[in-house]
Amino acid sequence: MRLLIHENVNERNRAAFDALKGQLELVLMGDDGRLRSNGTEVSIGEAQPEVVFASADVFFTPVAQPFMFASLKSRTLKWVQSGSAGLDNPVFKQIVQSGARLTASHGQAVGMGDYVLWAVLDVLQDGPGRRSSQAVRTWQRRQSREIAGTRWLVLGFGAVGQGVGRRARAFGAHVTGVRRNLTSDVNADAIVALSDIWRLLPDTDVVVLAIPATPQTLRLADETFFSTMKRGSVFVNVGRGALVDESSMLAALDRGIPEHAVLDVFDTEPLPADNVLWTHPRVTVTAHCSGLSRGNPGRNDAAFFDNLNRYLAGEALHDQADPKEFLAERAKG
Repeated sequence: MRLLIHENVNERNRAAFDALKGQLELVLMGDDGRLRSNGTEVSIGEAQPEVVFASADVFFTPVAQPFMFASLKSRTLKWVQSGSAGLDNPVFKQIVQSGARLTASHGQAVGMGDYVLWAVLDVLQDGPGRRSSQAVRTWQRRQSREIAGTRWLVLGFGAVGQGVGRRARAFGAHVTGVRRNLTSDVNADAIVALSDIWRLLPDTDVVVLAIPATPQTLRLADETFFSTMKRGSVFVNVGRGALVDESSMLAALDRGIPEHAVLDVFDTEPLPADNVLWTHPRVTVTAHCSGLSRGNPGRNDAAFFDNLNRYLAGEALHDQADPKEFLAERAKG
């Protein structure tokens, strides 16, 4: 069986691959964009992998395009594991529509949960003001706000949302998770449907977007959304930039509701240098890096090997995407 991976995955997991010797033929992509199998260079058309692990070593790098070309051009492709939880990239739709299975990874949920707590704490603790005082050597005692007693609304209560909920509740927050499956969750005080958010937003102190961009959620955070939020609230987006109408958000921030926005994802990435979000006093900007913690590669590698062993044994794969959702979109088009 031919497996396409980035060479970094091979370096990190030599012992695990040695244990599967005889069952796999590795096709390695290097940082130079070249493919090698058994030490011999092969073309994109010759790669023909049956299985692909598209790890974070590939995405957001110059080799992303040739790596995915090698995957999509394979006539024998049967399964692709993504190194991310979000599967809304158009290339994933092509993979599913070709008949291959597609699975996700959730290793980044740990880092993203930490990121959200850091960001909210920084706002509530007046981090910008404290750093400003330090920069000008001014001894200024600043009052902070507490997480305890705040109400959080986490839109998207999968692995990331659950991680956020678990951390926020540990600080004494009341957490409401939003998802389609309305069964209770130990990481939330309540679980509600997306349609319920409008009655909850006026009393919510922290709103976190951790949902994918779909036809149902596109521009969900619009003028009505922001005008419904609570004065003094904090808005966090670690989902997708397409969830937010940026002009409506900026107008709302200028009115002071929400008090602050923490943004890790944007409509255009990288965020253009002349975008007002960089310098807005009520905005925290980070470069789509909330999940880039040091433990992420190891967790995602472990998830891949768990699924790889299942695949080789003919067992069901974890976190497999429902092909009906992708095929339904093709039918609409």
